Amino acid sequence: MLEVFALVAPLFAMIILGYIAGRVVKLPIEGLVWLNFFIIYIALPALFFQLLSKVDFDNFISVNFLIITTWSTFFIFIVSFAIAALHNKGNIAASTIQGFAGAYGNIGYMGPPLALAAFGLPAVTPAVMIFCFDNTLHFILAPTLMALRKGEHQSALKLIGKIIWSIFTHPFIIATIAGLCASLIHFTPPAPIEKSLALLAGAAAPCALFTMGVTAALRPLKTVPIELTWLVPIKLIAHPALVYGLLTWLGPFETVYVQTAVLMAALPAATNVFVIAQQYDTWQERASSAVVVSTLAAMVTVTLVIYLLR
Repeated sequence: MLEVFALVAPLFAMIILGYIAGRVVKLPIEGLVWLNFFIIYIALPALFFQLLSKVDFDNFISVNFLIITTWSTFFIFIVSFAIAALHNKGNIAASTIQGFAGAYGNIGYMGPPLALAAFGLPAVTPAVMIFCFDNTLHFILAPTLMALRKGEHQSALKLIGKIIWSIFTHPFIIATIAGLCASLIHFTPPAPIEKSLALLAGAAAPCALFTMGVTAALRPLKTVPIELTWLVPIKLIAHPALVYGLLTWLGPFETVYVQTAVLMAALPAATNVFVIAQQYDTWQERASSAVVVSTLAAMVTVTLVIYLLR
């Protein structure tokens, strides 16, 4: 257990440092805009490209593995959505955000760094597969369900175009496609570019985790919403348990694939849950609370999950 704690402590320390900095140094949250741009559009895509350009392209897609992991995420979303709809008398917009709070893990910021640290380089392939397909699922669900809100009128063609645009213009997806193309043709960038990519990739995890901590500090909890009493356990316990059960029952799969999938499912609610809530102007403050509370709880639960998996 101490070995696992030593493994994950430096990563969670970045979140704690960010939180302390956000509480002590009184700077406006707008100051994070350029740092977020650097993380999302430059550093993490560089990390994804670097890792994927070195994977075995022929073994990248495991159809059965992806069906199980993506279906598990979708099932957890449906469960969270249904509970929310019963609780709020059918409010589709709020139920959608709560569905994301229960199913949309921090698979971009935390997933690859944690999987790499816990299970080594072989964990990169399943981590990126899960990232791509889970994000595609969320990119489809968000605009589709929000289009069903009361008073929303959007043509099917426009909606499909919006979904396709959101998928294929996402910097992580672009970097994934570029990395796989490089792997396919065995392309190695010139030395100066490779070193630049290495510098950017090295900055991705610390910057992303530090920013998470600052964001949590600058959005202090005023109240803990009653919905978190079921959403946090669904995200941190039910989701990884479902993934583990299905992969072991319907396998066999490589051990590192199972380990990585369970870890990705065990991650706390993504900051994108709050971003989507802001975008559609619904359940914003509570979405922020879901991200903060689940991240704090994940410091314990994710450590335990990695310990059990190892």
